[in-house]
Amino acid sequence: MNQEEKKRYVYKNQGLYALINKIKLWPARSGILHGVKSIDYRGASMTITTHCGESFVVWDSRHSRSARWLRNRWCKCPCPACRVPDWKLQKYSNTVFSDSRRYAHGS
Repeated sequence: MNQEEKKRYVYKNQGLYALINKIKLWPARSGILHGVKSIDYRGASMTITTHCGESFVVWDSRHSRSARWLRNRWCKCPCPACRVPDWKLQKYSNTVFSDSRRYAHGS
């Protein structure tokens, strides 16, 4: 199996922090994918800093707009200022969001 065709499994019903921390992408409401530089987790909220310099506070939620947009891949266009690499977009497009918990840990 080719490296480009390798499937990665992520448990789809996990919190936003776990999803963002694994994928390192943030979907903006404008439909653009930003690269995540750092995440500062504080209980139920977190501060996300993108590579283009934006910083904002979001709630950790499984059913939030950003969690749904990442799982359903509704954002496909990368941010030109963040310069998200092609390998990261390819890896994101090959990721399978599964119902089963056995795929969450890669087994």
